[in-house]
Amino acid sequence: MLWIKAFHIVFVASWFAGLFYLPRIFVNLAMTPADSHAERERLLLMAHKLYRFSTLLMLPALALGLWLWLGYGIGRGSFTEGNGWLHVKLALVLGAIGYHHVCRRLLRDFEQFANRRSDRWYRVFNEVAVLVFIAIVVLVVVKPF
Repeated sequence: MLWIKAFHIVFVASWFAGLFYLPRIFVNLAMTPADSHAERERLLLMAHKLYRFSTLLMLPALALGLWLWLGYGIGRGSFTEGNGWLHVKLALVLGAIGYHHVCRRLLRDFEQFANRRSDRWYRVFNEVAVLVFIAIVVLVVVKPF
């Protein structure tokens, strides 16, 4: 099980690295002048490839996490049995999956020239993944409840 845990951590960290960087590309896309076609196309290509790669990292991260959950049998009790942290962590994982899909929708908006958000909005949006990652790591390590 330690091998499974190690690879789960590697894939989760790699998936989140993609979630950290993709909105940074969105910041650059939002700042790109409308007449700068080559720069826009290059950034779109980078964003599209990064989204695909992040998706490929997300899938084994989730599968290995499920394997760990089933293998250790944790989190099947109530909140009073000290497993509340896992329920909150799973909710945050669902939020991270949702964030991943929102990134795809935002990428489609850029591809279709339908972006209505500023580079500042994307800078704030970028921080959401960081906060979710920090919360998940703290919950897993500290298990506060």
